[in-house]
Amino acid sequence: MVDSNPLLPVSSSNESSDSGPGQVTCRRPIKVVPSIFVGMLAVGFFAAFFISINGSDDYVDVHRDRGGSLASTSSVDNKPTASQPVSRGPGAGVSEKSNLRLGGHLLAYPWNNSMLSWQRTAFHFQPEKNWMNDPNGPLFYKGWYHFFYQYNPNAAVWGDIVWGHAVSKDLIDWLHLPLAMVADQWYDKNGVWTGSATVLHDGKIVMLYTGSTIEGVQVQNLAYPANQSDPLLVHWVKYPHNPVLVPPPGIGPDDFRDPTTAWLTSEGKWRISIGSKINKTGIALVYDTEDFINYEILDGLLHAVPGTGMWECVDFFPVSKTGKNGSGHGVKHVVKASLDDNRHDYYAIGTYNDKNGTWIPDRPEIDVGVGLRYDYGIFYAAKSFYDPNKKRRVLWGWIGESDSEAADVKKGWASVQSIPRMILFDEKTGTHLLQWPVEETDSLRLKCKEFNQVTIQAGSVIPLDVDSATQLDIEAEFKLDNEVLEKVIASSDASFDCKTSGGAAERGALGPFGLLVLADESRSEQTPVYFYIAKGPEGNLNTFFCSDQSRSSKASDVDKRIYGSSVPVLEGENLSLRILVDHSIIESYGQGGRTVITSRVYPMEAIYGAAKVVLFNNATGIDVNASVKIWQMNSAFIQPYPLIHSL
Repeated sequence: MVDSNPLLPVSSSNESSDSGPGQVTCRRPIKVVPSIFVGMLAVGFFAAFFISINGSDDYVDVHRDRGGSLASTSSVDNKPTASQPVSRGPGAGVSEKSNLRLGGHLLAYPWNNSMLSWQRTAFHFQPEKNWMNDPNGPLFYKGWYHFFYQYNPNAAVWGDIVWGHAVSKDLIDWLHLPLAMVADQWYDKNGVWTGSATVLHDGKIVMLYTGSTIEGVQVQNLAYPANQSDPLLVHWVKYPHNPVLVPPPGIGPDDFRDPTTAWLTSEGKWRISIGSKINKTGIALVYDTEDFINYEILDGLLHAVPGTGMWECVDFFPVSKTGKNGSGHGVKHVVKASLDDNRHDYYAIGTYNDKNGTWIPDRPEIDVGVGLRYDYGIFYAAKSFYDPNKKRRVLWGWIGESDSEAADVKKGWASVQSIPRMILFDEKTGTHLLQWPVEETDSLRLKCKEFNQVTIQAGSVIPLDVDSATQLDIEAEFKLDNEVLEKVIASSDASFDCKTSGGAAERGALGPFGLLVLADESRSEQTPVYFYIAKGPEGNLNTFFCSDQSRSSKASDVDKRIYGSSVPVLEGENLSLRILVDHSIIESYGQGGRTVITSRVYPMEAIYGAAKVVLFNNATGIDVNASVKIWQMNSAFIQPYPLIHSL
């Protein structure tokens, strides 16, 4: 039954408001799973068993290469076939795949089914098939986490965008529900685009989303559950008098999208922000409302940054300066924008003025769009929500593909979502957010091997004895001798940059060193995740955290860039990282999540039982001491809801 009164008066509450050196076996937590998933657990464990027996290393050894530990050992012999993938271009809509990373015309590689099947992830959220992009309206409601997402039900390419919907008890195992909203009205006929959920003071839900009209104008629409008592929120109703907002004067018809979750003002009104631009200045418009039907635009802007272009998927939320759940005294506010010009998510921390709805960054030199990013790899259109269940802020991000569109069509799916990340203010730096996989991720950990106090000599690699290496959770800490650090002479690498360097093969006095994941036996394919320390002329150290795709695959139709950025390392801190390896996706967290890099890799040979993990130190002037824990990861259970026929 449709709720005839979905909107209620405002409230004063607020949403934000054992064979190798030092190797041991470590314990793993026991996962508590709701009864609805028990049957699927057994099936998933059986599948994981078959994956784990495909092959393994049975030794730990040290190899030294005369030309450096990452010298190339083979060449590409396979010849691609000519193909022109369809690319719709920026004018076709938002967040579509246009192969910009790969530089125009591509050659489609002749992937076989075994290779393509391996690429599908095991514990990252993705639909059963077809295209997915932006996360939409995540929320917790009546015991269930809800996740909506941009989805093409008809193909593995962008287009025909509607809202997919899934629910979970733990943010890890998901059940697919019917489509939440489809493009069936004049105001969203060209796409049900990105939106956000707001939970009112009594628990009722409203959803604002961008629709692309028949004429291609971006407008904001209201929707709400047909039955607020349904914990699964299966059926949704669109407000009969949509749209509730159209582009204001001075704003282009296709420059007005992605409303935020609403927050309460000191006057008891609800406030939202919408992304836009004026010429090349990215802006966040601000509106107040009392009923989510009638809106008043504020005279000022939440924020604006010249030269950053169109702001998509704006997000605005509080974080506690004491690292708690982002409410109460001592709160800073975060503004995040997804830049349509370069497809990266930028954030900054600053001060919010409730009276006029404006926000000022603490440090203008690292303002939105010119400073810090959520992720320095493939990660876009991120959306956060406050989780009242565990009193935390959780972040989702769209992880696109970096292969050819032709390959996506052949495998029948494209894109995944990041592992949900908890966000905290970094008290130590005062400038950064910390991102970390939600604690539920640890419940997927199975068998663990630990390698303690392993010395990696300069120019060395050390293969680690890991059974199956395509579903892993890796934690590592690296220690360097301070006396040796002081003696190293400053060099020209003081201006080092991950993206423009020679990757992990470029040798310096103090780096690179780290781990090779998804590496084959000969290391003809490998993805290094590593630190590089540059020493400036005055003896100052600048640490970089990088991920190198240059030798991740022998295929010709994949992006092989080097990602990364500098990462703050404070006095007394050792270097640390965490890597989640899930087939074709690698999420890497440096220094407790100060810097994060997500990579998509598509090896041909370093797959199934052939995938290895290797410690490496390609520095020329220092040995590195490493301690590593590596867990095999179970598969998540992402299935249709078992009673889907009755919904």
